[in-house]
Amino acid sequence: MKYERNRGHFRMKKPTNNRYALGRHYEQQAKLFLQKQGLVFVAENVKIRGGEIDLIMRDKYTWIFVEVRFRQNAQYGGAIATITQSKRRKLLHTAAVWLSRRNECLETAPCRFDVCAITGQKFEWLKNAFTLNESLFQ
Repeated sequence: MKYERNRGHFRMKKPTNNRYALGRHYEQQAKLFLQKQGLVFVAENVKIRGGEIDLIMRDKYTWIFVEVRFRQNAQYGGAIATITQSKRRKLLHTAAVWLSRRNECLETAPCRFDVCAITGQKFEWLKNAFTLNESLFQ
């Protein structure tokens, strides 16, 4: 970690690698791809205490919650391998809160959870990557 001096105190400086910008770039690429597939963009980077959803799209009457993952290579597993059980729970929680703010319920609203996984130059769109029941009981 790098440190910088500020009014006689030292504090950690943010890392200079721009992972946030890289993540935003791939989220935008995924958004454009999904729009070309006929999905309608609704929201991006929806943050709720305890979680975040990268993209929310709509396909006719179905809400689609999209997680975008990027890995430079598959040395330690590809981008899909980064979607842990904990991450799925956070996505479900965030989607449930987002839907409840629209007077809808995760259990009854037509919705699915997709993953756009980018590993190196390989782009994969996993429709219905996991379900509500699968995430709660695994």
